[in-house]
Amino acid sequence: MKRTIGFRLAMLLAAAMLLAVLAACGGKAENNGAATNNNAAGENNAASGAGNAGGEQAAAPVYPLTVTDATGAQVTFEKAPEKVVTLVPSETEIMFAIGAGDAVVGVDDNSNYPEEAAAKAKVGGMEANIEAIVALKPDLVLASSSMNAPAVEKLRSLNLTVLATDPKTYDEVMNKIGQIGAIMNKTNEALEVANHMKDVRQQVMDAVKDAPKPKVYLEFSPGWTVGKGEFLDEIITLAGGANIAEQPSWYEIDPEKVIEQNPDVIVYASLNIKEGEKNPILDAIEKRPGWEAIAAIQNKKLYEVEQDPLVRVGPRLAEGLLEVAKKLHPDLVK
Repeated sequence: MKRTIGFRLAMLLAAAMLLAVLAACGGKAENNGAATNNNAAGENNAASGAGNAGGEQAAAPVYPLTVTDATGAQVTFEKAPEKVVTLVPSETEIMFAIGAGDAVVGVDDNSNYPEEAAAKAKVGGMEANIEAIVALKPDLVLASSSMNAPAVEKLRSLNLTVLATDPKTYDEVMNKIGQIGAIMNKTNEALEVANHMKDVRQQVMDAVKDAPKPKVYLEFSPGWTVGKGEFLDEIITLAGGANIAEQPSWYEIDPEKVIEQNPDVIVYASLNIKEGEKNPILDAIEKRPGWEAIAAIQNKKLYEVEQDPLVRVGPRLAEGLLEVAKKLHPDLVK
């Protein structure tokens, strides 16, 4: 019997057999850009300007600034937070990308990018260390509404300010970056990051717009794929492919169904493994009965893509998109 997978599984980033789909999976769509402000002129521009990325300069935030997160909670900021804890790698990467890395006082155990994150205090992995977080006395905790749900609830009960997000599309990732940029008074920096993401997306779309769309099977963890309603499905589409996944969200595959779909290309994520070890996803693919008849395997179109940029809903998702596009259309995307 097939089982659907929620985003809590995604936090198994460090596990050898399960790819962490960090800060990106399950739950309702993030309400990025929903903001109110005592100054009406700054109401939405500051909080979602990076996602819209329409002008060269974003509107400066006006405090107090109130934003609505993915849980429906309204979070008000009297000024830019000075001490921030991040509970998922995507939020860590956003903070550094917008030039707010100095404000980060603690990160989750899986935050491995940029290098500066290694020097920050660690506050746990799948199970957030509540005591360690509280001891850091943060003005803001950035979390995933799906993967960090218990921690979000607990931290809020302790009167800590938490912003929980859950973007499910490329645009929502950019909007999240804009929202965090507004909160941190880094709107122009956030706009620059989002503009880069938009430029990469446009580059890819222009390159593949007239190309045939190969049927693509994506395996992000041994035996697991992703379908409609999730950002990885959109990445395949933007990259000029057609996802063969029949079910929505994240789910365990039926190997026979994949054989029937006969994908032209198989894309699988790299995993954190020891040097010399074989990627367990590739190992599983090669051992499945009957899969040798699949077109992608017969034509040697199995491609490994770097894990973190592909599965983290932060600035480097643009790199993930570009890498997938290069695998699907190597002659068109450089």
